[in-house]
Amino acid sequence: MSALADRPANPVVGQRAAHESAVLHVTGAAMYTDDLSAQTAGVLTAWPVQSTNAHAKVTIDVSGAYEVAGVVRVLTADDVPGVNDAGIKHDEPLFPDVAMFYGHALVWVLGETQEAARLGAERVKVEYEPLPSLITVQDAIDAGSFQGIARTVERGDAASALASSTHVFEGVTEFGGQEHFYLETHASLALRDTEGGYFVQCSTQHPSETQEIVAHVLGISSSEVTVQCLRMGGGFGGKEMQPHGFAAIAALGAKLTGRPVRLRLNRTQDITMTGKRHPFHIRWKVGFDADGMLQALDALLTCDGGWSLDLSEPVLGRALCHLDNAYWIPNVHAHGRIAKTNKASNTAYRGFGGPQGVFVIEDILGRVAPALGIDPMQLREQNFYRPGQSTPYGQPVKDSERMGTMWAQLRTEAAIDERRAEIAAFNAQSPDAKRALATTPIKFGISFNFAAFNQAGALVHVYKDGSVLINHGGTEMGQGLHTKMMQVAATALGLELHQVRLAPTRTDKVPNTSATAASSGADLNGGAVKNACEQIRERMAKVAGRLLGVDERDVRFSGGVVTGLGNRDQALTFAEVANAAYLQRVQLFAAGYYRTEGLHWNPDIMQGSPFKYFSYGCAATEVEVDGFTGAYRVRRVDIIHDVGDSLSPMLDIGQIEGAYVQGVGWLTLEELRWDATDGPHRGRLQTQSASTYKIPSFSEMPEEFNVRLFTNAREDGAVYGSKAVGEPPFMLAFSAREAIREAVAAFGPAGRTVELPSPATPEAVFWSVRAAQQAGATTDPDRVLAAAR
Repeated sequence: MSALADRPANPVVGQRAAHESAVLHVTGAAMYTDDLSAQTAGVLTAWPVQSTNAHAKVTIDVSGAYEVAGVVRVLTADDVPGVNDAGIKHDEPLFPDVAMFYGHALVWVLGETQEAARLGAERVKVEYEPLPSLITVQDAIDAGSFQGIARTVERGDAASALASSTHVFEGVTEFGGQEHFYLETHASLALRDTEGGYFVQCSTQHPSETQEIVAHVLGISSSEVTVQCLRMGGGFGGKEMQPHGFAAIAALGAKLTGRPVRLRLNRTQDITMTGKRHPFHIRWKVGFDADGMLQALDALLTCDGGWSLDLSEPVLGRALCHLDNAYWIPNVHAHGRIAKTNKASNTAYRGFGGPQGVFVIEDILGRVAPALGIDPMQLREQNFYRPGQSTPYGQPVKDSERMGTMWAQLRTEAAIDERRAEIAAFNAQSPDAKRALATTPIKFGISFNFAAFNQAGALVHVYKDGSVLINHGGTEMGQGLHTKMMQVAATALGLELHQVRLAPTRTDKVPNTSATAASSGADLNGGAVKNACEQIRERMAKVAGRLLGVDERDVRFSGGVVTGLGNRDQALTFAEVANAAYLQRVQLFAAGYYRTEGLHWNPDIMQGSPFKYFSYGCAATEVEVDGFTGAYRVRRVDIIHDVGDSLSPMLDIGQIEGAYVQGVGWLTLEELRWDATDGPHRGRLQTQSASTYKIPSFSEMPEEFNVRLFTNAREDGAVYGSKAVGEPPFMLAFSAREAIREAVAAFGPAGRTVELPSPATPEAVFWSVRAAQQAGATTDPDRVLAAAR
């Protein structure tokens, strides 16, 4: 048994709790980074001058900007006192002399008002000397344009296993990226303090790295920069790396003008200047035995990194570590590489390469099931990992039996067999609309692939009146992390939830923090908060023991009351003990620390155990496809998901629902399009707003949505037995894509493979339906005659 996972009697964790900022959210009172600008006197606004060429040397004349009333300063490369770079790989010039993509920020104009800065930016003259540009992944492959380190995951002998397999299939899988479309765009507010330091308010998932980048751009130490993240209006990975440069621009402006500087991108700027989920081009070959058991997979993965590396290397690494998903593949050879294109640098996005890796095997199984003559649900289930098996990168698959248990429970609870029979009957009577129900699993590894990021800190204060204030290194982007940390603290100190308050994330309170990413926010910061609280509780227990006349080991903290075993006549409030501890000169604050144990990983050979544990889940999705338009609706979704012993069940269910819907958006709706012609706007993103880029709305919500948390799922070695929830459910959306594939197949002859594009937009589905119908017409004499007429 793990002390970290143990829960006391009557814990606050595990209770349904509202989000700590819910009232502020729904009343419009919640403050975000740019809201703070309105309360700051003398603020200047920064506005970018963006490139209108996908790849070109630039010569810039900023003199015209100063002719605009209200323009205070134009920031250029000559103004940088430190390093002119906004990335951790030193390949992202903050002020470039070569535009690397259409929309690239070249210089920034500071104005008394936003309008003055905008008009000033319009007066800046840019001369372009065009260079060859690569827009698509295929362009980069053809040109041999790659960046970063290529990686390979290998087990067994894939070539020999393919040669001896009964059934061999090969193909190409391609899918696009995804815009983060957080409600709050990138925003920073920087000012000098009275002692010459810099205070930066920033909408960032990684305040410590923002601090480091600001410091090296300004040529100062990190101790001279404080970054605070009050809260974010969404992040999804898009604010893990990409806020740093914007914060540095604001801080540089504050240095040069001596005034506060705000930078907030409008929606069009945010979409055109920042990176997306990585698109992939994957060439694969797969082998099965006569019974449909996977024997071998050989795959070449090429991800589109955009113009710079950003986080492309670890994204590719995680994709390679998830192309097995929940399936045992004895022989694997998977090689990954990063294409360099003239687009915004692609970055982290919920799942961080995991969804792209899972896409490979789920697309393969969906394609080949009809050719094998095996029901897709059976094909998936029979290839699940079994106890004792390991991943292609050498990590034992702990709790693999959970997958089969959840699969069986879902089959029963969602009445899958009965409903599939009803669907078959419906399809037989409905020539113009078809339904299908598909089920897919997820096995997702939790931890940062980079071992050093798997640590966290916290600072907890107990005041004399018994109130508690906690700081931790994680950031709040709406996911409920702060609420969970309050529940952890209340549980560890034996308090009620209302007695705990949480302060905004700041680098001068908890230093050297990791990004709130990789679904590890609660695991890491929860461990640190619990550690700090336990230090304080142990000190207070000694004080309480003396007051109650019992041994300190017999003191109990619960519900804000402190009691002692063997003393039934006396009880103290937490506040009374806190005040007594102060009077006895007992320390009432503590710095907590947590590091994830048991991880080892060699990225050079892509072998080891990079993950603390695996999260499991499965989803069954029923859809209906209209044969005339390709439009589809999600009729019902059933999900069982493993979050261990949930810290906060209501928040976890909300995360599962949101992740699923966001995944459906990526797979079926959200299509990014660039101008790939040789015209004057080559490289321009054509889907720059909500009018051209469609994200899920209420009309895309499942008509029936059932989510249940897997029970008896305690995870030893994790805070209060819980598991991560942010990213794994995203990949449950593959069940929707596979259901659409099966519904399309129902328009054609049995046993036909359907190659479904991604995203599977109604237009793409329409053409897939037409292809299925035409295939059916060639095998049905009556339909051939009808078509001829």
